[in-house]
Amino acid sequence: MEKIMEMARNLGERHEQVVPITLFVAVLCLCLVIGHLLEENRWVNESITALLIGCVIGTIVLFISKAKTSHILRFDEELFFIYLLPPIIFNAGFQVKKKQFFHNFFTIMLFGVVGVFISSSIITVGSWLLFPKLNFVGLTARDYLAVGTIFSSTDTVCTLQVLHQEETPLLYSLVFGEGVVNDATSVVLFNAVQKLDVSSVDGWSAVQILVDFLYLFSTSTALGVAAGLLTALILKGLYFGRHSSVREIALMVLLAYLSYMLAELFELSGILTVFFSGIFMSHYAWHNVTDSSRITTRHVFAMMSFIAETFIFLYVGMDAMDLEKWKMSKLSAWDSIGIYSSVMFLILLGRAAFVFPLSALSNCMNRTSSSASVITMKHQIVIWWAGLMRGAVSIALAFKQFTLYGAPLTPVNATMVTTTAIVVLFSTIVFGFLTKPLIRYLLPPSNTSNLDREPSIAKEAAMTLPLLSFEESAATNLNRAKDSLSMLIERPVYTIHSFWRRFDDAYMRPLFGGPRSNQTSL
Repeated sequence: MEKIMEMARNLGERHEQVVPITLFVAVLCLCLVIGHLLEENRWVNESITALLIGCVIGTIVLFISKAKTSHILRFDEELFFIYLLPPIIFNAGFQVKKKQFFHNFFTIMLFGVVGVFISSSIITVGSWLLFPKLNFVGLTARDYLAVGTIFSSTDTVCTLQVLHQEETPLLYSLVFGEGVVNDATSVVLFNAVQKLDVSSVDGWSAVQILVDFLYLFSTSTALGVAAGLLTALILKGLYFGRHSSVREIALMVLLAYLSYMLAELFELSGILTVFFSGIFMSHYAWHNVTDSSRITTRHVFAMMSFIAETFIFLYVGMDAMDLEKWKMSKLSAWDSIGIYSSVMFLILLGRAAFVFPLSALSNCMNRTSSSASVITMKHQIVIWWAGLMRGAVSIALAFKQFTLYGAPLTPVNATMVTTTAIVVLFSTIVFGFLTKPLIRYLLPPSNTSNLDREPSIAKEAAMTLPLLSFEESAATNLNRAKDSLSMLIERPVYTIHSFWRRFDDAYMRPLFGGPRSNQTSL
């Protein structure tokens, strides 16, 4: 009898675990179907669809549970950072158009790194000044610094779904590149803030954050590059494809995930590591696999990323209906609205504070380049708008800072979690709804075909920037060095890219795999 009772209890526990997962998978399927039906809708995109379905499902669950919960599953921030974030970032690195990315590398790094520091500073100082005036007190110095990084992480999915890379390669490259680098920088900066000793904050604290950031950024990047190159060497040397293309794909997935977990183990930035791992795998390792594996990897990695993003937005929609968090907050309705409005204002201000000045700086640096490389005012408005939406990384960082296994422990923490959910909902739905009309107004399809074409390869090939040759005289080499230095001063980004392409053709591709750049675009 006791054995039967124990089996019954085990069966009941299993049902408690299986039923929520089954329901959530069913909701994911529903979201995919509805997203497909609304594919051509002018106002709705996949992110908005997932959020709205999440809100509807959360309301239904709240009604069934008699206002006890709105969740099918309980979110754990570790679930996001260990299982959901890696495929999203890896796919971004693997799918990135490297030629455009590295052509505009300087501008992308300006927006994605310097811009995050500027935006984080404005949001941190602004929240520190405004929150007490709205009767919201209790946040520590580390909390305010974390708030700056949480709300500086952008989500550019809505904008990228509207832009067309063939028509606006420069704009698409800047929005996509900045979005990925921005997420990586936000997480690295968030981790650096966690290590800061806030008990003795002084002028050196900013220097300490910068040093920690540079250390995390450089070491995490190096680990990702090493993982990508190691994968390429293994695939090229052992030629897995002669036996099974499944092993090729599995090796790429597992080594990328291993690099992410190693970065987390050594307290580095896994997000940055797996991003550069994806870039170098697609640049070298992808050319060492069979044709069937090349096609399969593109779709498999994109599918994994899509499911992870949809999962997160569904959960955000359901979490917004969680009455327990709202009840924990001690703020009045007007003060809560004031907090939400203040955060949105700071996001708008922080975004504008770096997009327009840094665009002017980028144009100044590229003043001798063709007009196709100039970031026009219309482009700047689109870039500013693209970064106003907040998404998965903001939610994950907020849960990591203000919850314990998905549950806030204090009213202050509950307020910050609900604030983040409201900001993500509002920015994604409202700004997402207006993204398509705005871009169509600023960049009509009939006028965008030649707005920002990159300089042609033929024009770049005319740049006299060969490497030094031992077969020619010292005077010839000296003249070439002078020409190279002059070109480097006039067109630094394109010159560096040209040098890298020549080095890549001469040394990297023969060793790690891949055709010459004159045979395929970087």
